[in-house]
Parts: sequence; C-alpha cells; structure tokens
Amino acid sequence: MSTVPASERVVAAIDQGTTSTRCLLFTRSGRMVAVAQREHRQYFPSPGRAEHDAAEIWRAVTRVVPAALRQAGLGPENVAALGIANQRETTVIWNRHTGVPLARAITWQDTRTDDIVAGLARDAALYSQVSGLGPATYFAGPRLQWLLDHVPGARDGAERGDVLFGTIESWLIWRLTGGPDGGVHVTDVTNASRTMLMDLRTCEWSPRLCAALRVPPAMLPRIVPNAQVYGRCVGILPGVPVAGALGDQQAALVGQTCFAPGEAKCTYGTGAFLLKNTGSRIAGSDAGLIPTVGYLFGDEPVYALEGSIAMTGSLVQWFRDALGMIATAARIETLALSVPDNGGCYVVPAFSGLYAPHWSPDARGVIVGLTSYIHRGHLARAVLEATAWQTREVLDAMNADSGLRVTRLKVDGGMTANHLLMQCVADVLDLTVERPLGSEAVSLGAAYAAGLAVGYWPDQEVLRRNWHRAAAWEPSMDPGLRDREHVNWQRAVERSMGWARR
Repeated sequence: MSTVPASERVVAAIDQGTTSTRCLLFTRSGRMVAVAQREHRQYFPSPGRAEHDAAEIWRAVTRVVPAALRQAGLGPENVAALGIANQRETTVIWNRHTGVPLARAITWQDTRTDDIVAGLARDAALYSQVSGLGPATYFAGPRLQWLLDHVPGARDGAERGDVLFGTIESWLIWRLTGGPDGGVHVTDVTNASRTMLMDLRTCEWSPRLCAALRVPPAMLPRIVPNAQVYGRCVGILPGVPVAGALGDQQAALVGQTCFAPGEAKCTYGTGAFLLKNTGSRIAGSDAGLIPTVGYLFGDEPVYALEGSIAMTGSLVQWFRDALGMIATAARIETLALSVPDNGGCYVVPAFSGLYAPHWSPDARGVIVGLTSYIHRGHLARAVLEATAWQTREVLDAMNADSGLRVTRLKVDGGMTANHLLMQCVADVLDLTVERPLGSEAVSLGAAYAAGLAVGYWPDQEVLRRNWHRAAAWEPSMDPGLRDREHVNWQRAVERSMGWARR
C-alpha cells in the first residue's frame, strides 16, 4: 500500500478471524489504504475440539495495528475511531484482576458440547422462542456452560464476578480499553444474539435462559449497540475511541450496505453465509434458518435471517487436494470452462450432513450421473454448480420464510473471483449478482459502525454512495433448462440422504 497524506483521517478496523488477525485502515470514500495481518495457532487437542489462545490473539492485535499505521505512514493521531469484526461464537473466560484467560478459547468449530446440547433439547422451545436459536453446538452458551463445569475455579470465580465471559470482540474491547486497569466489559448485540442467552426482542440477557444454562449473570458483559463509543484505547492507539463492533457476517451485511428490508448478501469462503435484512421483523423459519440481529445503530434493532452453507470453497480444496484434479484452486474455472455443461453429473457435498434447509445429519456426499462420457472438466463444473444450487436452496427458503423476495444478491469473499461460479449463481437464482469494488466487506462494515458512532460518516446514505459495483452477472440460462437442472439437483440431494444410518 502507498502512504497517504499526513493530515489524512482514517478509521481502523480489526478483523479478527478464525485463522488470523488483521488491521485495515479506511478513508472517507471507503477505500482501504493499509492492511497488516498475523496468523495465530490452531489447537485441535482431540477429535471434535478446536481451540485458540486468546492471549495470542491479543498479542497479534498489538502488532498488526502499529504495522498498518506504519504502512500508511500515519500515527494514532490520524485514527478517528476503531471498529472490530470478529469470528462469532468463539468463547473466552478470563480473570478480571489479572487479564489471564482461564483456558483456551473454544472456537465456533468445536463440537464438545454435544451432550450438553442433547440435554437442552427437551427445552428447545424455550430457547427458540426467547433467543431465536435452537440448541446447537454452534452457539456460545453451551460452550460457556462446559467451561464453567470443567475449568477449576471458573464457576466460583464467575459467581463472585472475578471471572468474565466474552466472545472475541468483548475480550479485545476489554483489553484495548485497559484490561485489568479499568477495561470496559461489553459485548455488541450481534455477538450476544449468538449465545442462546439473549432475548432477541429486548436485546438484553434473559434471566430464564441464564438460569437454564446455569450461567452466573455477574460474569456477563453489558450488551451494547453496534455503533457507540464504548471506551478509549490505552497503550496502542492511545485516546482513540473504540466505537464499533459486529460479528463478521453482520459486518459484511453492513459493509455491503444492505440497509433496506429484502436486501441480501452472501459471503463465499470456506463455506458460505447468506444474510437477508428483514427490517424490524423477526422472521421465523420452517427450514431451520436463523433469525438474528443484523445491526443496531440507533434505538431499534434491524433483524436478519441467516442461512449457512457448509462446503463451498472447501469443496474446491477437496477437489484439488484429495482428488488431485487441479494444481491450484483458481484452476478449477479454466477446467470447468473446457466443457459446455456438467454432462449430466452432479456433486452433493454433504460431507458432514446436509445443513439448511434439509437438516439431514445422516446425509453424505455423493456424485451422481456418472457415465463413461464424464471427465474431470464435467466434475469441475459440477463442483462449482453445487455452490450455486446450495445458494438457491437457502435463498428459496429465505424468500418463503420472510415474505420478502430478494431482487438482487450482493456477494463478497474469495470465491467471487471465479467468474464462472458467479455466472452459475446468477443463472440458477435468476437474479442479478453484484460484487463491490474492494473485497473487504467484513472489515469495512466494522469501520462503518465505528465511523458512524463518531460522526466520521454522517449517515447510512453516505455509506450507500460509497458502494460501487465492480462486477455484475446477469442470468442468461433458459428458464426451461433452469427448471430441469433444479429437478435433477433435487434428485441428487435425495440420493445423498440416509447413508450414515446405522
């Protein structure tokens, strides 16, 4: 990145992800002028367990923030505000007086809470009605219960208020604003909505849910809006207001300026996350989609409906690494373009079951329609089309559940560089698919939240004007062919079900 004028004012965003921590700097036009990144270690102590060292993540923050400023030729005095986007559901507990985590953080990928979740199933209606979430290992509340039950001294300390809980943004805000010396203990409403402990209507901790999960209220952070000055930095960026925080997928919704009901974005990475703005309405779902808080910038929350796809980019990685069909992930597009269609071949990537809208844990991946005509080009196209058809399934469920039809889809993430894939998505959705200029929707959303809180950007309309389309794909598939291919995809999905039954 090139340096910027010494008088330039920027907003900094910390993007704390599953594998690395980054700091990015953005100008008033939404242009990124610097980025610094540092990876952290992944711990997998036994099957089903996935952990991070929260102290290592904090050390990464202390390194990437100064590095980004040096890259841009700026100092802390140039930073108007700091926002945070974070990996959601990852759970940390730490000592209020020392700032030392009591155990490694349990990440969103971890499934050790299976038994706890099974025990919660008898009260599933309570969790769904109050928090909007059915019991699942995906969410932070069961992980917190596990930590309280298994880490020596954790429960006693939590009841005294000496042990604190937070998701990653909460941990980082506490450290940034002083840690043991007056650190602010808060969590933003989007991350709180992923704990199974928050009342989705009031956006406050639910005493009923805290009691049901046996979580002492004294350890919980205060729930705050996504755009608000929570406190000021000490140490790194001294005096700079920490003024925004969002879970990563909600941050992408904001970064893509999906501010009107019915607007939707899909982030394509290892998996894919599709979020649709549902306005003031909490949309229930018959297909297992997740109602959640999209963002809270004023007094009233804006809700969203979320659907996740387990395997998108990871399916391409499997095609590359396990099958050895391509040397690099980017080569799949060239290979898929070597054939005019899939040749009647379909890949259903139910490697660990089917997620929304099927929710079939006993499904397993299948390749159907194989004939002697099929070669690796057809398989490559079928792999890409699997992502498109999975997107169609989630979007169809969203349209049915919310009563708000999506009229165009904004996309971001690494897979959007694959033009054939994006054309496939447009074709099977029969919608315009748009990618913005700049690929950092998550980080930009965190910056926008912080900038709105301090007046760096005056309102959401200014943010809309910052959004510029870099690429668009229009549907060009014959409607009859689309319908036939959809039927074939559904037949392939049916054949994936039931394979793991004992």
